[in-house]
Amino acid sequence: MKKFPKFAGFLALGALVGQLALGADSDAPAARPAAGHSTSVPLAPDAPSSYVVQRGDTLWAIAAKFLSQPWYWPEIWYLNPDINNPHRIYPGDTLRLVYDASGKPHIEVERGSNTERLSPQIRATPLAQAIPAIPYDIVAAFMSKPSVVTPEEAEQLPYVVGLGDRHVIAGVGDVIYARRLAGVEPGARYNMVHLGERLKDPDDGAFLGYQGIHAGLARLERAAGDDGIAKLVIAESGREGLVGDRLVRDQVEVPLDFMPHAPPKPVRGTIISVLDGVTVIGQYQVVVINRGKRDGLEPGHVLAVWQQGDIVKDRGPGGAANTNQFTEPFRPNVRLPSEHAGTFMVFKTYDRVSYGLIMTAHNAMHVGDTVKNP
Repeated sequence: MKKFPKFAGFLALGALVGQLALGADSDAPAARPAAGHSTSVPLAPDAPSSYVVQRGDTLWAIAAKFLSQPWYWPEIWYLNPDINNPHRIYPGDTLRLVYDASGKPHIEVERGSNTERLSPQIRATPLAQAIPAIPYDIVAAFMSKPSVVTPEEAEQLPYVVGLGDRHVIAGVGDVIYARRLAGVEPGARYNMVHLGERLKDPDDGAFLGYQGIHAGLARLERAAGDDGIAKLVIAESGREGLVGDRLVRDQVEVPLDFMPHAPPKPVRGTIISVLDGVTVIGQYQVVVINRGKRDGLEPGHVLAVWQQGDIVKDRGPGGAANTNQFTEPFRPNVRLPSEHAGTFMVFKTYDRVSYGLIMTAHNAMHVGDTVKNP
């Protein structure tokens, strides 16, 4: 397959665009390629001939209007030289689906008379307007309350060294003292994270990190002095604060420059954790997989989720009628086939771990299910 260039700057000036959505400009389906021509790009069966760009949706939703598999968006985008800079899309513009002489589709932009031009004020504009690829509020909620702490973070993050008033546990209004906050000004806010269950790679047993348990939110009251100890006050509490809890800056760090696309090489991994400890995973839930940067993953990569088949006893044609206490232990175990369950998009990567969002869900998913190239 032809390799396409990275859109390293995609919507890095996201505030110019805001969150994009498509409103119908024409209900008529797009004209299909002439007889004798075909395209490998999976267009949606009801792909429109045109849509007007508006606020409020995501890039994933835009791509899904035109494509049955949204991660093919870079292919129809790249084929249009007039819009190879995604920063040039604005609310009010019309996106048109057209075909070249060989029958390959691409998107053209027609400037709208009411096109809205926004000033580039990245720092003054809410981050919610800078992440058009996936729902910002869900990612923000996750990133501000980490569910996984990598071994490197566990060693390097600030930590609670003691509690005020000789408390054994701490709650709202209590004072805590921490190290590794030198140079931080008062007023900064930190999430308190307790290190829970150790997470291991199911493939080789390697230690990948800890399950992070959100304990609360603390505000820096007094900067670290010569002794290196800073004073904080707990402003919100989710559970008891403990000595040893790690402190994670209360800020969202998500990339602003990605768009949905498939990995360039084969990737196969496993879901190892899910936010909030739920057992059944559905759409727009954040999960963690045991593959990361060293496996070639980057924000925007899309993977298919395959539900692992159950293990059952093969009791032969008679089924349950053949069951008895003497023969049951000797019945062979059989694993049922895996089933395609949904779609997963990566939004943050570490060396061996990635966070991602379940974009679509056809069946229930669980920790232990497989992710691989779509």
